[in-house]
Amino acid sequence: MRPRLLLAFAATALAALSTSIRADSLVLGGGCFWCTEAAYEIKPGVTAVTSGYAGGTLENPTYKQITQHNTGHAEVIKIDYDPAKVSLDQLLAFFWKIHDPTQVGGQGADQGPHYRSIILYANEAQKAAAENSRAEAAKTWDKPLTTEIVPLTKFWPAEDYHQDYYAKNPSAGYCRVVIKPKLDKLKKELATKP
Repeated sequence: MRPRLLLAFAATALAALSTSIRADSLVLGGGCFWCTEAAYEIKPGVTAVTSGYAGGTLENPTYKQITQHNTGHAEVIKIDYDPAKVSLDQLLAFFWKIHDPTQVGGQGADQGPHYRSIILYANEAQKAAAENSRAEAAKTWDKPLTTEIVPLTKFWPAEDYHQDYYAKNPSAGYCRVVIKPKLDKLKKELATKP
């Protein structure tokens, strides 16, 4: 085989391979990241979920700093997904089911601005998808949605002990009382319609 043909064949094969394993990312927050992380980890097509912080001003914030309510960060998750298995629109539709986007200043008993409902877009396509999704979701809620849709400037991974918290601590009180019932409900729903 000629070198040029061999290079063209290799480039085509590599492009096909990279397309089949391509993953996109979405950053959003809907209260405690332990809850949102656990919820998205059961969503088909999601390849990885990382808890972290975004939407604030401090570089490389810590959990202790953001809980003092002066950095502007929210607890968020970065969702890596396979677009051949789940679409951005499906991931956003799931977002409105896993938290109360009408609540101001937190989620349930978790109070503070770092627990706010937020979608952070990385490009104009994500912004448009988020805005369309919010408009559709607003039709199903009795109260106005408080979810922010803002540009993603930086995602900071949370400390190691926050990663996969539910999977590592299923017997912890918060996990048993808050996360497990939510996951049980979501699993039933996902079993009937992904």
